[in-house]
Amino acid sequence: MKSRPSDPFARKSIKTLLSEMTGGERLERVLGPVSLTALGVGATIGTGIYVLTGEVARNYAGPSLMLSFLLAAIGCGFAALCYSELASMVPVAGSAYTYAYATLGEVFAWIIGWDLVLEYAISDAAVANGWSNYFVELIQHALHIQLDPRFINAPWDFEVETGTFYWKTVTLASGATVNAWCNLPALIVTAAITVVLVIGIKESARFNAGMVILNIGIILTIVGVGSFYVQPSHWQPFFHKDRGWYGVAMGAAHIFFAYIGFDSISTHAEEARNPQRDLTIGILGALTICTILYVAVAAVLTGMIPYMEINVDAPLAAAFRSKGLGFAGALITCGILAGMTSTILVGNLSQARILLAMSRDGMLPPSFFGAVHPRFKTPWKSTILVGVVVGLGGALAPLRFLADLVSVGTLFAFLIVCGAVLILRYTSPAIPRPFRVPALPFMAGMGLLVNGGLLFWLGKDNWIRLFVWLAVGMVIYFAYSRYHTHIAKEPEDVGGGVLE
Repeated sequence: MKSRPSDPFARKSIKTLLSEMTGGERLERVLGPVSLTALGVGATIGTGIYVLTGEVARNYAGPSLMLSFLLAAIGCGFAALCYSELASMVPVAGSAYTYAYATLGEVFAWIIGWDLVLEYAISDAAVANGWSNYFVELIQHALHIQLDPRFINAPWDFEVETGTFYWKTVTLASGATVNAWCNLPALIVTAAITVVLVIGIKESARFNAGMVILNIGIILTIVGVGSFYVQPSHWQPFFHKDRGWYGVAMGAAHIFFAYIGFDSISTHAEEARNPQRDLTIGILGALTICTILYVAVAAVLTGMIPYMEINVDAPLAAAFRSKGLGFAGALITCGILAGMTSTILVGNLSQARILLAMSRDGMLPPSFFGAVHPRFKTPWKSTILVGVVVGLGGALAPLRFLADLVSVGTLFAFLIVCGAVLILRYTSPAIPRPFRVPALPFMAGMGLLVNGGLLFWLGKDNWIRLFVWLAVGMVIYFAYSRYHTHIAKEPEDVGGGVLE
């Protein structure tokens, strides 16, 4: 029976959120600060640093890519402080979705939740696409196996400058020119990761920890070995020859994709052993580690070869191969593949937690998105759905289109989080805050300013795509969610199975 519609501006009290943690569908607290930091690093370091560095350096920033990384990190840092305060206050699954529900109201919670669906699903599709690029690089140059180009390319491509799509054509060994069909490696790696995620969070965390250790080791190898081949003359001119100082801001907006992932730590609040302390350590620790590594890699890459000669598909592997380091390039490629695998794993894991939080509130059908596997104790239906969407996105959509679409969605989420901190300080001052953003409202205000500025540099086309996505979401909200949220119903038992 259809319930009465809820008030779109009804807010979920902090007291209600905290009381919900005592029963119903709860997640097991098994993650400490090291595991959370590893999850953040694993979710963050991936296609952004291994693939987009080449494109952003060549097309936007040149050697000033190092400054672009720092500028993007500043915006992320303000948002990270705000995430830390909110996560310590409300240690439940849902991330910015939950925070918006408590501060801005139900309709805004739906908007940000729908936006996070875009962020995590499309970002993992982009990473799967980048994973395929390096896999092909390894197979063809290290193992000398030529793959059918129709199965390693998306069927269309995207021209960033004009904002237009066009059919992707490839050349076969016979010399014939044909249309590409799909990016099959991207689909296969996503399917394998989905199986791991269905098995359970403990197994996923152990797998991720191993991948993160290997990933950081590879990056340190890139920096250490590559530094011997750096020529400072390649850093002159420091700014892009066509874009100058503007290239730094444009580069920061487009390379922002590289930082997407550290915020996913907040989606694991219910799985943290001591969330009020560990979430802050994990969020800020992951952001700091990633920023240091990013700037170092950008310096080495632009110092090894002139930025206009950087390979945009597999820039790091190609840079080492250009110096005659084919074997080292192959080892580095293996590590890069491990890092990207970790990124897809954590992103898909976080996406399922967002959907779980929304289904608990009745925003999405709980029979599907809240379904718990009887043996593995995981939200297996939503995990498989996420895997299907990510796999198809990676197989059929071009990387450059996916990356910018994800960045605009994430920056929008960051604006919501920074605004939520300001609102809660005045509306709920008595709620305990184990971590407090210093110098408020300055810090949150700067977060709004810097991240809003980065949104501006992504261009109107990406804004239009975001608004179209949100418009689709609003249709779902007013047609289904508004009539099924628990705020719209009489008090009822909304418990269910217990997740691991």
